[in-house]
Amino acid sequence: MRISRKKRPDKLVLPHFKINNAITAPEVRLLAENGDHIGLLKIKDAIEKAKELDMDLVEVNPKSDPPVAQIMDFKHFRYQKEKEARKQKIKSRVGDLKGIRLSIRIGKHDLDIRKKQAEKFLERGDKIKVDVILKGAEKGKANMAFDVVKNFFTELSETVEIKFEQQPQRQGHTVSAIINKK
Repeated sequence: MRISRKKRPDKLVLPHFKINNAITAPEVRLLAENGDHIGLLKIKDAIEKAKELDMDLVEVNPKSDPPVAQIMDFKHFRYQKEKEARKQKIKSRVGDLKGIRLSIRIGKHDLDIRKKQAEKFLERGDKIKVDVILKGAEKGKANMAFDVVKNFFTELSETVEIKFEQQPQRQGHTVSAIINKK
């Protein structure tokens, strides 16, 4: 049998809300569906009031004294919270550092493919590290490696606005630079 190695998306972590009979406080500060303050009620009376309106009683703030509960449709409330959490997760995504390797003798078509890869990475919000590894006699031709990197960046900047986080520099037998989307 095959084992699926796909990474499953993490479940959203939402705060746990007590509803209806799960609320243990003897009395609650009750809010209407629109947020208006109704007053202090015993838990039994608050649950009855929610049932009359065909809604749920949700403990919104358990830490206050007495706890704050609101009459609302819990399924709709939970959906809204999940939606907010998903938006928050998207905003908090940190871009990875993606690597693209070039060589001094890279062909035009190969360079175009690397350029498309770089555009895709930049659109996702990732940083790109471009490396040109010098082998053998190429180590004496570092200026050609700098030209390849500069040529790659000029072609890439025609389609995507980029900024350098690290200018092209030689580190041992590698010429590398790091870019990001403006």
